[in-house]
Order: sequence, then structure tokens, then C-alpha cells
Amino acid sequence: MITVSLIRIALSALWANRLRSGLTLLGVIIGVTSVMTIISALEGMMGAIEEDLAVLGPTTFIVQRFGMTTSEAEFLEMLKRKPLNLDAVDLLEKGCDLCEEICPRSGAQTSIKRGPTTMRRVYVGGSTANMLDIVDMEVAQGRFHSHEDDTYRRRVAFIGDLVREELFGPTDPLGKSIRIGGQKYTVCGVAKKRGSMFGESQDDFVFVPFSTHLKQFGPPGDRLRFMIKAVSVERLEDAQDQVRMVLRSRRHVPFDKPDDFAMMTADSILDFLNQITRAFRLALVGISSISLVVGGIVVMNIMMVSVTERTREIGIRKAIGARQKHIMLQFLFEALFTTLSGGLVGIVLGFVVAKSLVGMIDMQISPSAFAIVSGLAISIGVGVIFGLYPAMKAARLDPIKALSYE
Repeated sequence: MITVSLIRIALSALWANRLRSGLTLLGVIIGVTSVMTIISALEGMMGAIEEDLAVLGPTTFIVQRFGMTTSEAEFLEMLKRKPLNLDAVDLLEKGCDLCEEICPRSGAQTSIKRGPTTMRRVYVGGSTANMLDIVDMEVAQGRFHSHEDDTYRRRVAFIGDLVREELFGPTDPLGKSIRIGGQKYTVCGVAKKRGSMFGESQDDFVFVPFSTHLKQFGPPGDRLRFMIKAVSVERLEDAQDQVRMVLRSRRHVPFDKPDDFAMMTADSILDFLNQITRAFRLALVGISSISLVVGGIVVMNIMMVSVTERTREIGIRKAIGARQKHIMLQFLFEALFTTLSGGLVGIVLGFVVAKSLVGMIDMQISPSAFAIVSGLAISIGVGVIFGLYPAMKAARLDPIKALSYE
């Protein structure tokens, strides 16, 4: 009952001083909004990247000549590596019994055309027919190219949704012709739309049979990579070890030397991105937290003014039996209600602002439990930290001096 009474008194005091409470609330809203905008935007972008990498699947890994690096020295060392060779595909199929699927893949950028419409610098990839068994790419219309297409070097093309939209508009593209780098191809299928990331479309691509790609664009060289699917998540590392043994033997890598190729999974790519952006993200949150500290100082200053103005009230309450803890809780509740209200408004505004900012680069975010909990924790923390000193000062006032205060 005492706690309920203290809460009622705290709310009445806030309502009685609406202008002061509103100014305090505004300081907290600005601080929480700035922090929540950064947290929500960063979480949304990392979530979108994670979702995009999820197309690889939990059992898929990529083998290629170059890996991820953060230094010029590492990159220069990678330049010394020999390109991967297509002969390794047969060796991997025989030497890796934990590899369920192995897909060689290459790519090049070129122009594609249909009638008077031309798209420039479109990614044209070549892969074997089992790529869709490895990569989570959905078919919206038609089909992906088949083993027979690859065997007979047929000029068939599986196009992205943006290519379909630009070249065909509302008409059905299946069975119609396009020109890729001057060569005529027949559209056999269309991929399901994936949207954009950082302003770049993920539907601006064409896939053709691997053998056809080799015939038109020549040996892949550095563009060659192997996409491999392990038999299970539990055996993923064992499959990578088998691939490593086969390739090291094929490429004559000495036992005391590191791999001269790179193996990557979706998790390793995400970990790398987190590593190189961690300092940047912490700096952004730290800078935005300055406004939160300013808001907290505003809370403390206004609470100190409130304590000074209500000194006589505190003396009367102590004279009729209120204890120190009751006075302290009353003022602490006032600070907490103010910061918590400001925090709730700040969480909503922060998400709205973050959604607008992230929307500018064609990405979508949704409210996350982490962001909401962080906002509430920050609000409560500001209320406790910056409201504790004024509350303690009010609780320690001498009742005789407080009653005689004018």
C-alpha cells in the first residue's frame, strides 16, 4: 500500500509540474531516439546481410583462390597463389565422400540485349545444373538449366527478376530470346525476386550452363570457385578437411605451409563482417550516447530544482512519519516514470527514423527484441543513475530545517 501511495504521489507531482516534466521528457526522448536509431539501423543491416548469406545454407561452403583479408600484405601474398583448376572437380568427387554436391562456378560481367533494350554490366554466371541443390535460389517461372543443357552446351539462360522486368516487362519471357555478349540465348527460367541490398539489386544476373559459359567467355582463371555441399551440418568441418587434403595434394602445398586457397561458409563471412565493422558500430553507438548523457544530466538538474522547491513539503511529510526510504522512493519514482515514458517514445521514434534511413538503401528492418529491451534498459538506467542523487538528497534533508525553509 505504501508503494502504491508513493507512485500516486510521484505521478501527481509530475502532473502538477507538466512543463518541467515535459522538458525533462524531451531530453530523454532525444537521447533514447538517437541511440535506438543507431542500434535499430545497425541491427537491421546486419540482419539483412545475414538473411542474404543464408542462401548458401548451413551445409554449404565455397572454395576459391582469394579469401577475405583486412591488410594489403595478406592480399599481396594471396596474389602469389595459383588459380584453381577444373581438374580438381573430378578429384574432389572421388576424394571427398562427405561432399554431397560439388558445383564449379564462374562469372563475368557483360551486356545483354533484347530488341532495342540493352542492360550493361550484368553478371553472367556459369554453373553446373546442381547449383540449385546447393544454393537456396527459388525458381519463379520455368526451370534452371539441366545436365543435358550442360552436356550439349545449349544456349539457355536462367534470368533474375530485374532482367525479366527490364527486357520483357509484363510479357512471359519463357522461350524467348536474348543476346548475351552478342550470342543468342533462349530463356528457360526466371528466379524469384530477392530485392536489393545497399541500393544494389540482387536480381541483376543471368546463369547459363557451365560448358556454354566456358565456350563463350573462355577459361575462368581467378573467377573459378567451387560451391560444395556437405552431407550434414555435423559433418561440415570433416568435409572441409577432406577437401583441404585433396586440394593441398593436388596443388603440391608443403605440410608446413598454409593453404594456398580459401574456404568460406556463411558463418565465416558474417563473422568477418562483424569483425571489421565492430569498432565502427561501437563508435556510432558511443557518439549517439552523448545525447543520452546530456538527457540524463537534464533529468538530474530538474530533479534537483524540484527537490529545492519542495523542501517544505518534504519536511511536512517527514514530520507526519515518512521515512527516508519513502522520500527517496518518491523522487526516484518520479525520475523513473519520466525516463521510462521518454524511453518508450524514443524506442518508437528511433525505429521509425532507422526504418527511413535503411529504406534509403533499399533494405527493410523490423522491431527486434534486442533493440526494444536495450531501449527499456537504457531508460531505466538513466532514471536510476541520474535520479538517485536528487532522491538521496531529498531523503537526507533535516525535517526541522526543511519545515523552516522559505
